[in-house]
Amino acid sequence: MKRIALVVGTAVLGLSTLTACGGGASATPAPQNTPAQSTPNPSATAKLSTTTAGNFGKIVVDGTGRTLYVYDLDTSHPSKSNCDGSCAALWPPLPAGTGTPQVSGVSASLVGTVTRSDGTKQLTLAGSPLYYFANDTKAGDVNGQAVDGTWWVIGANGKKITTQASANNSSSNSSY
Repeated sequence: MKRIALVVGTAVLGLSTLTACGGGASATPAPQNTPAQSTPNPSATAKLSTTTAGNFGKIVVDGTGRTLYVYDLDTSHPSKSNCDGSCAALWPPLPAGTGTPQVSGVSASLVGTVTRSDGTKQLTLAGSPLYYFANDTKAGDVNGQAVDGTWWVIGANGKKITTQASANNSSSNSSY
């Protein structure tokens, strides 16, 4: 009986982790130790630039070309991140870093920060907190687009892009 309870408990815990913050079946975390899984250095200077990705047009990426996302359950005025715990494990926040963020193709006037519930600073664009997606394994991946209808790539103007991903979405003409 204890064995059955352990198996059921483990299954429930696993499913609740996968569904946290848009982590449904289509958003299972990537294997650990992939390049995209490396934790951004919170003390490094943040960098934002743009790239053209598939049918999305110009989207915002970090200094290494990794796609950045916004979350519908966050607020932008005032800025507030609502993705913590298991959500932040699947959708790591972009650390604000130290100093003034470096931007290319993005208006510096749109860039800001928000203090997260754990006290760390996260970079924002037009007030919206910015995140990575754990299943993006290389620069130009846009696997997080429209996950659970709440996660979106973001344009250089600070607006979410709600275009659905095409089968051939990939990065090209990058400026990172």
